[in-house]
Amino acid sequence: MPKGRVNLAHVLKRRQPAKPFSENCTCQREPNPYNRDVPELPDLSILADAFAAAFVGRSVLAAEAPGPLTVRGTPDELRALVGQRLQKFYRRGKFLWLEFGRDRVVINAMLTGRLQLAADPAVKKPQKTLFIIRFGARDRPSPAAAWTSGAEWIPADDATPELRYRDVAQMGKVYLLPRGVERAVPGAGPDDMGPDADDPDLTLDVWRQRIKRHPGELKNLLRNQEFVAGVGNAYSDEILHAAELLPTRKRGTLAPEEVDDLYVATRATLANAIEVLRERVPPTFEKEVRDFLAVHNRGGEACPRCGQRITQTEAGGFVTSYCRHCQH
Repeated sequence: MPKGRVNLAHVLKRRQPAKPFSENCTCQREPNPYNRDVPELPDLSILADAFAAAFVGRSVLAAEAPGPLTVRGTPDELRALVGQRLQKFYRRGKFLWLEFGRDRVVINAMLTGRLQLAADPAVKKPQKTLFIIRFGARDRPSPAAAWTSGAEWIPADDATPELRYRDVAQMGKVYLLPRGVERAVPGAGPDDMGPDADDPDLTLDVWRQRIKRHPGELKNLLRNQEFVAGVGNAYSDEILHAAELLPTRKRGTLAPEEVDDLYVATRATLANAIEVLRERVPPTFEKEVRDFLAVHNRGGEACPRCGQRITQTEAGGFVTSYCRHCQH
């Protein structure tokens, strides 16, 4: 640190130790089950890459909505997808976008939605399958993420695979966006989301400027989609543990080097998770793998960094897990 510069965040920590969510909570109780499996950026990135490799370049044979309340659009708009070729399948924030020759579809899985890649229509449908697109043979090659190359789970070019959306609590939504029809997708507008947390254009300098606009506690900051998009409850815990920062710390108490550490931890945590999920999720894309996480949902276990017991609290239906000994 340059001469004369004072790290105010460290001074504040010495004078007023940050309080955990609950001073005495060891949180052995069972958390809300929704907290375990909420899709976030790493989960959805895997889906976007895999489903692009499986479906892009194929035309729609049929589109069904067994759970019509999940679909925002009309039956005629759903039928109009038939015959259109899928051109792109990608993630933006916590949304999955399908771009066809004319129309678009947006999937917001929210808390309980899951997607399945079925090799053909004969594969048994899970309960509460609410939206299905059946694709025909691939009539042209399409670019795909390098990690999917040669994967055995990619349907053959002459197969008729299905994309299925299931949602046991019917919380998620599927939005049909026909060309020429204005239909809002809540949370997906240009003013609703900052850059994706893994966007190459989100440089350290951009991060430093953006974080100045968002006060408050760090966990809430990371989950704020207007700051950066894609991070939710689980990975905010993981990022803060990697950065050695408490979830209750206020952004205004961070020293410049801690702001930079938070950026590095965000990028590294998400990148590492994506690498793990590429190996462990396919071909059961409806399954979410979280057992490799360091602290989230591990209340009472030993911190992998310092060995002390992880603290876990639950407020507002959301679990927060952290180490009060090595996070400051």
